[in-house]
Amino acid sequence: MTENPDLTLRVAEMADASSLAALSVEVWVATYLREGVGAAFADYVLQEYTPARMRAVIAAPTSHIIVSQNRMGIDGYIRVDMGAPAPVAGGSDVEIRTLYVQPRHHGRGLGRSLLSAALAHCAKQGVPAVWLASNAENLPAKRFYLSQGFDRAGETAFVLEGQSYLNDVFVRDCGLAKPPAD
Repeated sequence: MTENPDLTLRVAEMADASSLAALSVEVWVATYLREGVGAAFADYVLQEYTPARMRAVIAAPTSHIIVSQNRMGIDGYIRVDMGAPAPVAGGSDVEIRTLYVQPRHHGRGLGRSLLSAALAHCAKQGVPAVWLASNAENLPAKRFYLSQGFDRAGETAFVLEGQSYLNDVFVRDCGLAKPPAD
């Protein structure tokens, strides 16, 4: 799926479920739990990212997961969900639900490569645009998405046990050719 011999991108398989779950826990904890691990967050991450849930996502006809794999295993993935209406007016119904790269592999172009592959997949499916939400305090992610052609379109919230956490909503077109004007 990729031309770089040091980078292998491919569609996720059922056998990847436990690796995707473990990678998700690692990235989520490293990104969001910077001041300690509270029970609500621990319960959330351990319930959300299980091999069983990842198998269900891989099998879902509305989800598409592309993994980045090195010689030792999976080091990143991107998940696109169809039929996920944006929480802002005028947004798409296709969400980039997850883009996770192991922190020790940041800066190697994996995120860009995964995002490019996902956008190409969406364009091939006739999807004109995608959206995603990113924690408003995650400045590296915000910089990354803006550098990749996304525009900030509004806000939404991640709510856990009654506590709300601000997220920025970003949108981007998938690069489909525009029809000629009449």
